Amino acid sequence: MIAPAQAWPPELLLRAQGVRVLLLDVDGVLTDGGLYFGAEGEALKRFHTLDGHGLKLLRAVGIAPAVISGRDSPALRARLAALGIDRLRLGTEDKLPAAEALLQELAADWSQVAAIGDDWPDLPVLRRAHFACAPPGAHPEVLAVASHVTRAPGGQGAVRELCDLLLAAGGHYRRLLDHACGAPA
Repeated sequence: MIAPAQAWPPELLLRAQGVRVLLLDVDGVLTDGGLYFGAEGEALKRFHTLDGHGLKLLRAVGIAPAVISGRDSPALRARLAALGIDRLRLGTEDKLPAAEALLQELAADWSQVAAIGDDWPDLPVLRRAHFACAPPGAHPEVLAVASHVTRAPGGQGAVRELCDLLLAAGGHYRRLLDHACGAPA
């Protein structure tokens, strides 16, 4: 068995237990929040592979990632498709109704939701989620409602940090780590 290098306070792990759905914002969370445009005006986005792998691990243990974003772009859709994330509400500023529709599709309630966001449009979702999270560069009003602020910035591993925390809270982290290191089951 592999000894994990990461550790979380027990009260944080308790708070994060029971999560079945992770609601994610994109800009400032899955990306660094910068807006990049190509010569033809196309939106370019930079995603971190750590975040992507963390989301795949969540899916493997039955935690459903779902994305709610005020923006939509082919680059975003391509990345989410590559990660197998098909619960999407893109191009919506009114995130609460979008979140409620996703929860209905997933037969989940707010007590089973973790959410991560960084700005005012995310506040209605974060305030209802059982476990609210924010990257350190989030707006102060978002930081004030967060149960946890990641050490890693948005677009640079913040989502992976949250994924690891949720995996640990659900009792999956060590088993997945052992498997990744080739330890026998």
